[in-house]
Amino acid sequence: MRFGLTDLRLFCEVVDAGSITAGAARCAPALAAASTRIRNMETTLGAPLLIRSRQGVETTAAGSMLLKHARGLLDQSARMREDLSAFAGGLSGEVRLLANTNALTEFLPEPLSLFLTAHPQVNVDLEERLSDEIVGLIAEGVGDIGIVAGTVDVGRLQTYPFRSDRFVVVAAQNHPLAARTRMAFAEVLDFDIVGLECSSSLQRFLTAKAAREGRPLKARIQLRSFDAVCRLVAAGVGVGVVPQTTARRAAQTMELAIIDLSDDWALRELTIVVRAGEDLRPYARELVESLRR
Repeated sequence: MRFGLTDLRLFCEVVDAGSITAGAARCAPALAAASTRIRNMETTLGAPLLIRSRQGVETTAAGSMLLKHARGLLDQSARMREDLSAFAGGLSGEVRLLANTNALTEFLPEPLSLFLTAHPQVNVDLEERLSDEIVGLIAEGVGDIGIVAGTVDVGRLQTYPFRSDRFVVVAAQNHPLAARTRMAFAEVLDFDIVGLECSSSLQRFLTAKAAREGRPLKARIQLRSFDAVCRLVAAGVGVGVVPQTTARRAAQTMELAIIDLSDDWALRELTIVVRAGEDLRPYARELVESLRR
């Protein structure tokens, strides 16, 4: 049987995204072409690779086996391109970086800009995910480097310290909570919330925490950035949960009260994770060192 690297890459993206539509969008082929490619792979193999449903796709036993080998082949292909690029004038390639909301918005822009400026031939594929999702994806070889909350179980992954921060509550200075200095997240659930869009990892995390309290998260409006959250909070729309670094920066120009969260999970030790016992490609290794600095 013959599967091209394009077919294998498409298959991996479809499985990772959980749908043919989303996987095709990552690879750029049209949906019809993506479906046809995968069906041709199934015809060539003589067995189904995916279980298709309204909820998305899942791998069959054959699909899981193909996924394992496909990731290995794609990784070898990337390593070959990088090794050969040294003869063509230096480092080139792509590294896939997975990060939670806090790391992505507060701590990655500056070190990434320095790294990319210093390595113009390297591209970084940056994706936002929940910390526990990142651990699984790095272990499976879906990503090269992950940045996760220090509270998650990283299994056998190699870890390096990255940054420290904590989540706090922000409220307008005339809000009933403005006089508080410390409170539990469960108390926040009594008020309207200004949050991030529902697809963000932090918003999904807070929604899950609210569910554990047996309460809904009363999201009045959802936005794309912490700065936008702070602006609407200052305008009196509701309260927000944001990183302390964001809150302090916003409070310099906005009338905000900052209230500490007493929950243990509010303290965020961010950690870099990579697969243990496996040599990273040179550009991925360089990025890890750059982030650690």
